[in-house]
Amino acid sequence: MIRIFGWLFKAALLFIGISVLWVIVLRFVPVPFTLTMAGDLVNGRGVTKDWTPLSRIDPDMARAAIAGEDGRFCTHSGFDWRAIAGAAQGNARGRRIRGGSTISQQTAKNVFLIQGGGYVRKVFEAWFTLLIEQLWGKRRIMEVYLNVAETGIGTYGAQAAAMRYFGHDASRLTPTEAGRIAAVLPLPKRRAAIDPRGFVRRHGNAIARTVGSVRRLGLDSCLR
Repeated sequence: MIRIFGWLFKAALLFIGISVLWVIVLRFVPVPFTLTMAGDLVNGRGVTKDWTPLSRIDPDMARAAIAGEDGRFCTHSGFDWRAIAGAAQGNARGRRIRGGSTISQQTAKNVFLIQGGGYVRKVFEAWFTLLIEQLWGKRRIMEVYLNVAETGIGTYGAQAAAMRYFGHDASRLTPTEAGRIAAVLPLPKRRAAIDPRGFVRRHGNAIARTVGSVRRLGLDSCLR
């Protein structure tokens, strides 16, 4: 029994060391690939991506992501406990609402983990969320998120989305265009930002109207 605990302890230390080193490397190096991208390739779909520094992505794209996905991105430490509590209460009442996952959590999942996995994945997601919050900072988290988030079938990142949907790069997105890309993020395989209909159009337009408020209220202050 003591030997088993010894092996487990060594395995835990090895995992911690490797994961910390992994996060440190990706603090400076563009994320080359993700498991979600690998899944697209396995399923016979291509992968379109084009790593673009945050400084070359129109600020309204980050504001749209904040408006649509994580309004307290600049003030929480990786977890939005109010959103998590609200989601738990809603689920307990039988209402299906957003789960309270922050941009930091989504980035940790997209970069380091698989999309499924249930509670086991959530534990690892929490660990990597803590690491990137401490070792990357908010600007790097947003930069990585806007480059690896799935923005359509086989399409990853704001730059690839801007080219696919609007025919120009992400440095000159309008608030409406940024809002429509942000509206696709929750269900990228079922939604499209070009000629959107129904929910995507309504939600995208609502996000676009909120972009200015994000700027005025300083909700993107950690990115400036």
